[in-house]
Amino acid sequence: MSNIGMIIEERAADIGNFLVGRLLPFRQKRMVGPFIFIDHMGPAELKDYQNLDVGPHPHIGLSTLTYLFEGSVMHRDSLGTAVEIQPGAVNWMTAGRGVVHSERTPEYLRHTDKRLHGLQIWVALPKELEQMDPSFTHVEAKDIPAWEQEGATIKLISGTAFGKTSPVPVYSPQYFIKIVTPKGQKLNIGQHLYGESGLYILEGSIICDGHTYGPRQILIAKDSTLCSFETTDDTTVFIFGGEPLPEERFIYWNFVSSNRDVIEQAKLDWQQQSFPLIPGETGFVPLPQQSPNVKLKDIK
Repeated sequence: MSNIGMIIEERAADIGNFLVGRLLPFRQKRMVGPFIFIDHMGPAELKDYQNLDVGPHPHIGLSTLTYLFEGSVMHRDSLGTAVEIQPGAVNWMTAGRGVVHSERTPEYLRHTDKRLHGLQIWVALPKELEQMDPSFTHVEAKDIPAWEQEGATIKLISGTAFGKTSPVPVYSPQYFIKIVTPKGQKLNIGQHLYGESGLYILEGSIICDGHTYGPRQILIAKDSTLCSFETTDDTTVFIFGGEPLPEERFIYWNFVSSNRDVIEQAKLDWQQQSFPLIPGETGFVPLPQQSPNVKLKDIK
C-alpha cells in the first residue's frame, strides 16, 4: 500500500504586490505537525523598478521561518531588529503575544534587476507559549547543520532529526530538512522522522510506489517512519513536520491561536493601531475584511 496519504498542489495567492504559491493551509489538511502555513515565493525576475514591499503587518501565536534560495530581503520588526536575509540563512521570528514586521527589497538593490526565490513558513506555538514575549533569531547559512549521506546533501534547517539539532530555537518537536541529490538516489529516512511528515518537491522529481511526482507538490505521508523514495538527478526536496499540537488552531490573516477570542482581540488591536511600532517604518497593511488565508466561515 502506498505511504502517500495526500497530494497538495501549489496554488497561486496574492500577498499585495507579489504573487506566491500557497501550499498550506489546505482545506483537507490545515497543518502538518506544527507547520500551519507555507508560501513558495518566486522564482521571480524583478526589474530595476520592481521591488518587494510588504509593509508593517502583525503576527500572533506563531514563529515565522524565512528561507531564501535566491535574492535578498530586508527584515525590520517592532523589537528593533533590522537584518538582511540572504540565501541559506534563517530568519526565525517568534510573534508570541504580538509583533509587527516588514519585508522589503534592500535599499542597495532597489534600482537594479534582481531575482527573488524562497519559502515563507509559519509554525504554530504550543498553547502555553502562544502569549510568550516576542523574539527574533538570525542564523547564518554556515551555522546550519549540513552533511553528506547516501549520495545526498542534507541540511537540518530547523528542529531535531538524524541525531542532530539545528541552532534555530523551536518550541515543539519538529523538523525542517533540505535534501539535494545531484544524482538519482534511493533514500530511506523514515527511521529519522516522527509525528506527521510532508515532502515538498522544489526541483526534479521523486518516484514512490511506482508513481513519479514533480515540482510544486507536497506529499503527505501516512506514516512518517516509513518515509522512503527515489529521486531523479538534480532533485531538491524539503521534508517538514513533527509532533502535531493537541489543540485545534484558528487562523485569520496573520493571526494564529487556539482561542478565537484572542484572534478577535488581535483584529481590534490592529485596527486601533495598538500593536508596537517598527522603528523607521511608516504606514501599515490594513486588516482585510475577510482573511485571505481562511474564509470567515472556517473560523468556528
